[in-house]
Amino acid sequence: MSRLLIVANRLPVSVRPVEGGVEVGRSLGGLATGLSRPHEQSGGLWIGWPGTEEELTPEQQSDLDRKLAELRLVAVPLTGDQVTRYYEGYSNGVLWPLFHYLLDQVPLQARDWDAYVEVNELFADAVAEQYRPGDLVWVHDYQLLLLPGLLRRRLPEARIGFFLHIPFPSEELFRTLPARKRLLEGMLGADLVGFHTPTYLRHFATALTDILGLTVDIDRVQLPGREVRLGVFPMGIDAAAFQGLAQDPAVEAEAAALRGDGSVRILVGVDRLDYTKGIPRRLLAYERMLETHPELREKVRLVQVAVPSRTGVGAYQDFRSLVDGLVGRINGVFGTPRWVPVHYIFRGLSAPDLVALYRAADVMLVTPLRDGMNLVAKEFVASRPDGDGVLVLSEFAGASWELPEALPVNPYDTDATAEIFFRALTMEPDERRARLGPLRQRVATFDVHSWVTSFLDQLERVSGPSVRVLSPTAGEGALREELTRALEQNDELLLLLDYDGTLVPFTATPELARPDAALVGLLRSLAARPDTEVHIVSGRSREALEQWVGSLPIWLHAEHGFWSRPPGQAEWTPAADIHGTWREPVLEILRDITARTPGTLIEVKAVAIAWHYRLADLETGARRANELRIHLNQLLSNQPVEILAGNRVLEIRPYGVHKGRIVPPMSAEREARTTILAIGDDRTDEDLFASLPPTAISARVGPGATRARFRLESTAAVRGVLQMVADTGVRADLA
Repeated sequence: MSRLLIVANRLPVSVRPVEGGVEVGRSLGGLATGLSRPHEQSGGLWIGWPGTEEELTPEQQSDLDRKLAELRLVAVPLTGDQVTRYYEGYSNGVLWPLFHYLLDQVPLQARDWDAYVEVNELFADAVAEQYRPGDLVWVHDYQLLLLPGLLRRRLPEARIGFFLHIPFPSEELFRTLPARKRLLEGMLGADLVGFHTPTYLRHFATALTDILGLTVDIDRVQLPGREVRLGVFPMGIDAAAFQGLAQDPAVEAEAAALRGDGSVRILVGVDRLDYTKGIPRRLLAYERMLETHPELREKVRLVQVAVPSRTGVGAYQDFRSLVDGLVGRINGVFGTPRWVPVHYIFRGLSAPDLVALYRAADVMLVTPLRDGMNLVAKEFVASRPDGDGVLVLSEFAGASWELPEALPVNPYDTDATAEIFFRALTMEPDERRARLGPLRQRVATFDVHSWVTSFLDQLERVSGPSVRVLSPTAGEGALREELTRALEQNDELLLLLDYDGTLVPFTATPELARPDAALVGLLRSLAARPDTEVHIVSGRSREALEQWVGSLPIWLHAEHGFWSRPPGQAEWTPAADIHGTWREPVLEILRDITARTPGTLIEVKAVAIAWHYRLADLETGARRANELRIHLNQLLSNQPVEILAGNRVLEIRPYGVHKGRIVPPMSAEREARTTILAIGDDRTDEDLFASLPPTAISARVGPGATRARFRLESTAAVRGVLQMVADTGVRADLA
């Protein structure tokens, strides 16, 4: 297992100065719990701010350094001013409200950007100092959006993952940030960028397209020289720990005491006192329920736990006053000498007390206005081994994507929310259990350890030495040297050549890409070379290839290998059955988007359809292509087709048909005496490169991430290499 460097704003400890030293206690948060296992097993480090805001004496600092080193924790020391400006000022004053769609909380001027950059630089210095070749670096959350990019410049070969624990907002909202480009470029320094839900990933992809003009291929972004993968990894909790605590006799006794005789039903809310959590609207909905269902008075109680948060920020102080006022109003209007409608707890609870409250609850209210995931919902589910209880869950919480059996609610609709509360309180036992059962199984299966494993496994795969797609350093000179040696040693030659962008430059329209006389002559010379087999594998139609090079004694493969035709034959053989039920709906969509996007056109082939946007405005074409991919993926989700992004073209084609299928089967004896040369220029050719035997020589034309071993700069360079091959054949013939 690779050593793991975890990088987060905070170290997973609490630090308290004492006389002559410090007390260091471990944190019990979800991230600390989930990452503790790989931190220990990999022998890695956790890098972050230790949380000490007051200045330490030399003795206390020495004691802290020693204790952190024993725990393999590395402190990034920050001054009080840096914490105030980077953390409270920019991270929580600007990014936090904007990413949670609460624009009214964003200050009129986005100050403290310089402090945010400065602290991200300090983190980059700390990581670079600790980094060893082969380490995995996993950066966490919105406080460190710039860090992956800073690390990429310092450590170009590092394997870097980034995970965002809060929502990624819609592109329209994100583009209001003055630093929008730098933040996106910072995140793209990672090899793998992870989100809680597909919606957040889609918003990020749209921002990359609309703001940076990049082409996003569903789960990956091609950058010059490398590839960034995008993934959805919903975070879980330590479900086994919560279930075990819920079955503790002391916790069960406390839950029974909270329930009493059962005459008063309990609704529970547990939140940080943060304006994103929807506590005021929850209180208003509870108040509305008491107004419209007076029969519930003295028979129901809301226990609201509000954990203090960011108490030094003015907006949070005002928010606390608002919540206090609403609680006081409800208790004042509806309370009686023997009944308090809202039991309000303004402090954090210990784990046993919290789980006891979960076990005692009849209804759990998780109603944030916006939340990246919200693990409280999963904690409640895991804490109910009795299989009873109702979860009311905001549709704006990331967890709603994973927990559809919960009662969904729109917290902005007070009247409807009140009725959902009432429905939850009056739900029949059979329905309660039928809803909670699947939730419990899912939460237990996809726990925090599963989340960590899935992310790190993906990071290992996308950035491992055998898969990673960095720019090859070997250019045309190295290619010519290896090819010359191979041709001297081997009797036979197999050429596998792409057409557009490889043998001919890209043209404004497909019809203009017909071969010139020099290319036809070159291909004829290669085909006449002794013991040489030439294959052209193109995205073009059969008709185009037949018209342009059909008279040559070479293999032709049309539509990326779906159709094949041997030399000297007229019949084309399909690689699979032709299914066309999806074509007309797709063509209708393409006609509409083509009419609305100048510079685009449709190419209809026998089995595939291509949408070209090479002549469109760069930003508009990329945006339309991204919208089209999202739309078509939904439309064709149950069809045996796939959507392939090429060089400013989208192609919809039968699933599983790709250029790699045309590589002819070869015996070990033939492979040993054959030089294989494959050349291509875009994503479709990567399938060809991946299907070649290890001894093959492969070359990518132009920039972009690739599996090829060599890189050629242009079609002119390709023709130069092929002319060398043809000349070698002539000299061998003369000899």
